[in-house]
Amino acid sequence: MDLSVAIPAPRRKVDAKLRLKRALRRVGFAFSIAVIISPAILVFLWMLSLSLKNEIDNVAYPPVFVPQPPTLANFVQVFSENSMGLYFWNSVVVSGLATVVALLVGIPAGFGIARAQAHRLTVVVLIARMTPALSFLIPLYMVFQFLGLNNTLTALVITHLVITVPIIVYIMAGHFETLPRELATFRYVALPLARPGIVVGTILAFIFSWNNFVFGAVLAGRSTRTLPAAVYNVLTFEQLAWGPLAAAAIVVTLPVLLLTIVIQKEIVAGLTHGGVKGS
Repeated sequence: MDLSVAIPAPRRKVDAKLRLKRALRRVGFAFSIAVIISPAILVFLWMLSLSLKNEIDNVAYPPVFVPQPPTLANFVQVFSENSMGLYFWNSVVVSGLATVVALLVGIPAGFGIARAQAHRLTVVVLIARMTPALSFLIPLYMVFQFLGLNNTLTALVITHLVITVPIIVYIMAGHFETLPRELATFRYVALPLARPGIVVGTILAFIFSWNNFVFGAVLAGRSTRTLPAAVYNVLTFEQLAWGPLAAAAIVVTLPVLLLTIVIQKEIVAGLTHGGVKGS
């Protein structure tokens, strides 16, 4: 039996219009996403192109986008002349410890704020996160100078808590508020249910800590710099070497980029879960 004959013509026209609307909606959504992310993708691709070309091609006009042939000399130069391996390890230690300490402090704090419904404290935490990092530099520098902690990784870990703790507290308070108040047991009930929020808070805190430049540039020494601050080592007074500079930027960007891509499903699930109130 021909189903197209059995379905009335007006019904077929309505279904066709609906399918057309859905297709146009999907195309429009895809186009909007492409417009939003294309600048970031183009910048990253151009930075990757600079890092894989020699300096002659980097300053050529018209610009050479595809390396002919690609070279890893810029990455070799960055790691051999600028101690990038040491700075990479410094970033791992500082961001990792700052995130772990923030989790130990921020998860119970978020639980307490959510159960006490202390929304004003959440606003205070948010204000602390929004305060520019430069506001903390002078007091922290004086305190660390008095304690003899300047130019140490310990000082950097402590300062990065200014970044990581507010993020963890704010996200976890929002996630614990989605749980029913009857689930009062923190360790065995509330904590496992808040796993998506913990994952998102950990990732965001680590990324913001990893990308911080100001604290590492001011409070770190020659051997305790983190990667963002160490990029300045590539700059010289004689000339601006685009290849090594782009290679150093790739080294800074690639770890958090890969981390985000690998666990993107966890990020989406955590952010979605945090936006839905429990019944």
